[in-house]
Amino acid sequence: MAKERFSTVLISGLTLTAILFVGIFIGKGGDRTGHASESYEELQVFAEVLSQVKKHYVEETKTKDLVQGALRGMLAGLDPHSSFMTTDMFKEMQVETKGEFGGLGIQIGIKDNRLTVIAPIEDTPAFAAGIQAGDTIIQVGETSTKDLTLMEAVQHMRGPRGTSVKLSVIREGLDEPLVFNITRDIIKIQSVRSKLLEGNVGYVRLSQFQEASSEDLTKELEKLTAKNIQGLILDLRNNPGGLLTAAVGVSEQFLEAGRLVVSIQGRNEKKVEYRAGANSKHYEYPMIVLINKGSASASEIVAAAMQDWGKAVVIGTTSFGKGSVQTILPLSDGSGLRLTTAKYYTPEGKSIHSIGVQPDIIIDPKAIQIAKQEAIEGEKGGKKSMTTATKLPQKASKESTTPVDPNAPQPVPPEDVQLLKAVEMLKSWKVFKKLQPAA
Repeated sequence: MAKERFSTVLISGLTLTAILFVGIFIGKGGDRTGHASESYEELQVFAEVLSQVKKHYVEETKTKDLVQGALRGMLAGLDPHSSFMTTDMFKEMQVETKGEFGGLGIQIGIKDNRLTVIAPIEDTPAFAAGIQAGDTIIQVGETSTKDLTLMEAVQHMRGPRGTSVKLSVIREGLDEPLVFNITRDIIKIQSVRSKLLEGNVGYVRLSQFQEASSEDLTKELEKLTAKNIQGLILDLRNNPGGLLTAAVGVSEQFLEAGRLVVSIQGRNEKKVEYRAGANSKHYEYPMIVLINKGSASASEIVAAAMQDWGKAVVIGTTSFGKGSVQTILPLSDGSGLRLTTAKYYTPEGKSIHSIGVQPDIIIDPKAIQIAKQEAIEGEKGGKKSMTTATKLPQKASKESTTPVDPNAPQPVPPEDVQLLKAVEMLKSWKVFKKLQPAA
């Protein structure tokens, strides 16, 4: 798995939640005289511009501010996921790797040149306020996001616990922007949760790929295995990614030793392969993986590995489509670079960048809801309404005082169409397995 060379790699590029290894491609190509001469000439022009601005600009300027502005522009011009981080921004990113930080709880990225919500983190202010995957953030406070880099947008949304910020978003299907006033809080991320569903189906929700995610998943799978589950649902919906090593660690728990999980390739570099280790658990459940447009990067690696090796049926909607690797490179003054250095490829050699993982079975809750609404409107002549049997599923009543046994199978929320279908499929899986061909 070439772990000696690649220690910790962040593939999300969407969630500022992890530190990458240092110096992945430092020093490549710098020994060619022609390139050195060309670089020197361009730097000479840069120095001339800097000098002219310092001398003649209408207001006094600081050299450090000018240089950092130039660096931000340089990195922003490469791709949406590369950026320059000031000393404060770099320190803040290091804090985030601990899984606890102050903010709103929104995973963001750049899609179609727009600042897009990849997913709100569960049990956070953004989640409670109603921010949804796919929302386009057009304004933070009074600042337009049009010309902000990803890192700058994060900086605008960060702040002390208890302070508030206004977000203006565009949502598909709505004519007017939505405005949310959200109070910041300390964001704590629990990446793995599990429960037993009806039909003795195991359910694992993986919300983000952190350092401990693979170990946490192992613990939850051991608990479910002890309950003799008949199938497993791995929920990667609205999971924006995280560490590459965590994605490999999760995947190898369902793959035979030596099976390829993912490969990455940078400029002028050979592909580096990550394979399931010899000591992987290799669970053999009938398995379904749930994805949606908020599933990105590390989530897509896991979903694609399960799909390519025929280990699971992938259900939901097409994923986000983020297939590049970012490296964090610290600089001498305490600042840092977030630089796209490679692309990753599925076991079958496919790149999902800007394409996404295509589900084996497409189940779009919005499409289902629209179809039901159209059916209701078409029955108006028969005086049928939302109160008839065609009404949309409602959330379970909160008035029940019956205590819930955490070890007993839990019902599936009726509004979660994708999860309902997944459970039904696993139940059918068991039935079809028992069928014998006719003599």
